[in-house]
Amino acid sequence: MSSPALPSPSRRRSALDWRVRFGVLALIWGFSFLFIKVGTEGFAPFQVTFGRLLFGTAVLAVALVVKRDRLPRGARTWGHLTVAAFLLNALPFSLFSYAELTIPSTLAGICNATTPLWGMLLSLVALSEDRPTRVRAAGLGIGFVGVLTVLGAWQGFSGLDVTGTALALLASASYAVGWIYVRRTLSATGSSNLALAGSQVGLATLQLAVVTPLFTSLPTHVELLPLLSVIALGALGTGYAMLLQYGVVAEVGPTTASMVTYFIPVIATAAGVALLGEHLAWNTPVGALVVLAGAALTQTRGPRRRTERSPAPTASSPGTAARTTPPHATADPTGTTQVAQATQTT
Repeated sequence: MSSPALPSPSRRRSALDWRVRFGVLALIWGFSFLFIKVGTEGFAPFQVTFGRLLFGTAVLAVALVVKRDRLPRGARTWGHLTVAAFLLNALPFSLFSYAELTIPSTLAGICNATTPLWGMLLSLVALSEDRPTRVRAAGLGIGFVGVLTVLGAWQGFSGLDVTGTALALLASASYAVGWIYVRRTLSATGSSNLALAGSQVGLATLQLAVVTPLFTSLPTHVELLPLLSVIALGALGTGYAMLLQYGVVAEVGPTTASMVTYFIPVIATAAGVALLGEHLAWNTPVGALVVLAGAALTQTRGPRRRTERSPAPTASSPGTAARTTPPHATADPTGTTQVAQATQTT
């Protein structure tokens, strides 16, 4: 698109150095999987997802009011945003919450890193203009070797919860499908990135508001730590992180900003091991590095045959980040994620 142009870096400079904001963004999205894990100890998975979307919407609504931004117009745009909300927020957020009932947060964070691999695989069918180079095809193969390494395929996936792992991988694939959909349908709405993202997260909140009462009942008591985790997951990981991301992209560009994606599984793993006491076999970090190497290769670009229009960012992210739409988006764990205009959103 010619999406509403972001203000020039000179006008968007923050008093806080972009490297600091970049680090905070990586920490927030990396810790999102820990927040999900702790949240599910006190709430049903749908309740965790609804809570994170509700608090995320609240933060973005305040930002929209402060900036006096206008919501998107047109039934067609809102229809596409409804589908995007399902694919990039409601569905993957819920799948990750259910997955972490039976798998460690470290594994969920690593599964989230497979989004660009799914994105490239799906783009072979859905985006005829985005053909793979040999390097990117090699990256796809390397990435899936990394996935098999993480899962311990040579030992028959022993000790691994197949259902939980499949749900986490399906959540990552949902991000990829969502970004391809957004790229095809929301690339020229005329609305600002913040308005699109805030509207998308708000629609996802409404979707969960309908679904949650059908499958859950109110908890008999509310524990403080799970409640704080859900609030942090929404307000920080789905709201504030999106605003941080916009600032970093505006200041240093989408290519540099998108590198945050590769820190997310590292932080998620460190947090899970250090704070939750999750076990870490040797194949998990080794496989994660292979996955990230393959994902990085799939993002390389060959010579362009024609100029691509940059689509508008929307919210996804770890959970999951708020990403600007990429050809192959990498998810913030939570989804709003994240980043790269023509780009790459965690």
